[in-house]
This record gives sequence, C-alpha cells and structure tokens, in this order.
Amino acid sequence: MTASPESASTDPACPPTTPFSFELYPPKSDAAATALHTTIDALAAAAPDFISVTYGASGSSRTSSLDVLRYILQATRVDPMAHLTCVGSSHAEASSLIREFLDAGVRSFLALRGDPPEGLAEGDTFLGDLQSAGELVQLIHRVQAERVPYRETPIPGLPRARAVKTEHEHVRIAVAGFPNGHPRSRSTAQDIDTLLAKQAAGANLAITQLFFHADHYLSFIQRAREAGVEFPILPGIMPVTSPGRLRRILELSGEDLPSELAIQLEVEPTAEGQREIGIDHAVTLARKLIAGGAPGLHLYAFNQHETVLTVLDRAGALAPGRSQPAPPTSPSASLGVHTGINSTKDY
Repeated sequence: MTASPESASTDPACPPTTPFSFELYPPKSDAAATALHTTIDALAAAAPDFISVTYGASGSSRTSSLDVLRYILQATRVDPMAHLTCVGSSHAEASSLIREFLDAGVRSFLALRGDPPEGLAEGDTFLGDLQSAGELVQLIHRVQAERVPYRETPIPGLPRARAVKTEHEHVRIAVAGFPNGHPRSRSTAQDIDTLLAKQAAGANLAITQLFFHADHYLSFIQRAREAGVEFPILPGIMPVTSPGRLRRILELSGEDLPSELAIQLEVEPTAEGQREIGIDHAVTLARKLIAGGAPGLHLYAFNQHETVLTVLDRAGALAPGRSQPAPPTSPSASLGVHTGINSTKDY
C-alpha cells in the first residue's frame, strides 16, 4: 500500500469535543433504505450535531428525503437537516414544501438555489420566483413565522387563564460556501458578497463545498471574517477512497485535480489500500482544519458509516463512549449516487 506523505503530520489530534455532522442522500430502493437505517443508527450513536439529507433536483427525491428525515427524528436524538432547493419553484410551491418539512418536525435546513432542470442550462428561463439561496432563506423564516404566530401557555395559579407567547421556534438555516469560488462567480469578492447577502437574509450557518487543502478553507475564512461574515462556517470533507470516486467528485464540483492524492490513488493496486490513502488524507485535513480554528467538521458519508467514523476516530474527534468504527464490509462504494456536491447548487 502506498502511504500518504501527509500521514506523518505533526498537527495535533482534534479535541474529543469537536462538533461534527454528516450528509446522506435518499435511498433508491427498499433494500437501500434498510441499509441506510443501519447507517443512520451507527452515525447517530456517535452523537453528531446534525445529519443532513440531500434533495434531488426539482424535488425528484422529495418523498424519500422526507422519509429519511422522519426516521432520524423518530429513531434517534440527532437533529435532521433538510436540503431545500428553490430553482424553478413558485413562491406557493416553495412555501408548501417548507411547511411540509416543518410540519414533520424538521427545524434545520440547508438552503440552496439548485441546479438547472434537466435539459436546461444556465441562462435559460428556469429560475422561477426565487432567484437565489438568500431568497429561500428569507422564505423559510417567513413560513415558520406565519405557521406558528403565537402559542398559549397556562398561567400558574389561574387554571382557566392563558398567556400568549409570541416568540417563535428557532430555525437553523445553513447555506453553501465556496472556498475556491463558485463556478459562476466573477471573483472571490463576489463569493464573499454572496455569503454576506445570505447572512443578511437570515442564514446562521454555512457549510463549504469540498476542497482538498486546508489552506483553501483557512484563507476563505479569513476573507469572510474580514468582510463581516459572522456565522460559523463548517468545512465539508469527503474521504476520497478510489480513483473513480475522485473523478466523479471533480466532475460534479469543478474543483481542480489534487495531483498528489490522485497519483497515490492511481498507483495503489488494492481497493483497501486506496481506502487507507483516502482516510489518511481526510484525517490530516481534519486535524489541520481544527488546529486552524474551524468550528467543526462536516463529512460527506456516501451513505456508509464505516469510513467517516474511522476518519473521526483517527483524527481524535470521537470522545470516549462515542461509536467506534466497525471493520468495513466492503472497501468499494457505488458512484451512481446523488450527493449535495454539484457545481451550480448555490447563488
């Protein structure tokens, strides 16, 4: 097996109190749904801050996404985060969808503009009433405020009296951030301006598009903070465990080829060796990010729990009592899946 040159990193282990979260995608069959429940149970036992569930283009996975979110709500103590896209939707359609998720008990969202519908390209007339993720953020807040305008609570000592409470439940609304720039952005300044606009709209968290070098994230954070972005920005990490997965990730994200990692994966002849290279790279990246001040880690799980839990364990982020990773049942994983990673999901 070819060892990663970064495996000898001197970066300290992550504190066992390091917050972390995961991303999953909806299953496409009953068998996949059963397997996903096992994965959710294993991830939930590690006590993540939240588990997010992707949402297919134009609502193609609406029902299955909601089913996964409901399972997380009912079977675990973990906060489920729903991905929502608004491209091509009317105000009424988007409002109805948001209300459906809120009625199910979801209180955390990742607000994304979304990709063009199939057969259309950027520049075509397809955006609908909501032109950006920022507008979707505002709509989520508005629907939540209208949905529960007030509540009544008993007044101690007065059995028939009720007090009206006008405060609303907290809604966590995350948005996407792009350390290496959005593909449609004209400059890094535009990326930061867009993040500021999302903050002004009411977003209170950001999750980054994936990247391969800690400096890309850390310099992005510095620019964002200097510009006035105040909410936490979680780094998105994906353990890249095969050359095929790396090619697919680059195709979806538009990121530049990480040459050292690509060469290591290509020359390693075994699937298990490739998995170790990908895990080692992710562990080193996680340690550098936390040492550099990242507020937590967000891991793209590809609907499997063994690899991401191994990354957290080796990085030092799993406290005693949290789940320890089990031996992998298979070192390979399907590439034909929907993830939250794509090139035009935001803005």
